[in-house]
Amino acid sequence: MTSVLELREVRAAYGAFRALFDVSFAVEPGEALALVGPNGAGKTTVARVASGLLAPTAGAVVVDGVDMTGARTYAFARAGVAHAPEGRSIFATLTVEENLTLAFRRLRGRGGVRSGLDLAYEMFPVLGQRRGQVAGTLSGGEQRMLSMARVLVEVPKVLVADELSLGLAPIIVEEIYETLRRLRQEGTSLLVVEQQVTHALRLCDRVMVLAHGSISWTGTSAQASAMEHAVFDPVHGMV
Repeated sequence: MTSVLELREVRAAYGAFRALFDVSFAVEPGEALALVGPNGAGKTTVARVASGLLAPTAGAVVVDGVDMTGARTYAFARAGVAHAPEGRSIFATLTVEENLTLAFRRLRGRGGVRSGLDLAYEMFPVLGQRRGQVAGTLSGGEQRMLSMARVLVEVPKVLVADELSLGLAPIIVEEIYETLRRLRQEGTSLLVVEQQVTHALRLCDRVMVLAHGSISWTGTSAQASAMEHAVFDPVHGMV
């Protein structure tokens, strides 16, 4: 069975700073894989490489059996890779509906905007209630939902979810992870990048720990839960 996403001995750098060192893993069809680790470990760099936002300096990125190394970001999107980044990634001066309309017009064409909006509001009912509100005045959790809605309506083949719980109230985090569960039930594979491990362990099949740009441990979520106090720090993600 062909992996939906695979990194093979990937190295990445920002100028002279080397961020990743021979990172290798695969996400299988229907699987949810968690990547955890402390701040500065390189988790967001992995997410950026996996979705084509950053080209690796060495190694390969393979999507559904096709080598996509060095391809443009839109090519990854067309291949079914969606990226929900940390932060909010919205147009703060536009309304909720204007943000969504811009995204769906690009993805679906003018004729597909209405159906896209309907799906977005079904996925995140609070956005429907706020459709005329300027996005910059939404709460942090609502802005994160808006950012996610712009990429999730198409039901991607694989979603790279980068630190979606960062800075959010627990009740909002629960809502976001419930959305990820529903998305997985619809057939999307997940690469969940997290610093906090609790929600990731409940959702994901396997866990990888990233430390100093390299994979330091990998195992099932059950194994990670059983040895949580020995391997994972509840605040920073790992020892």
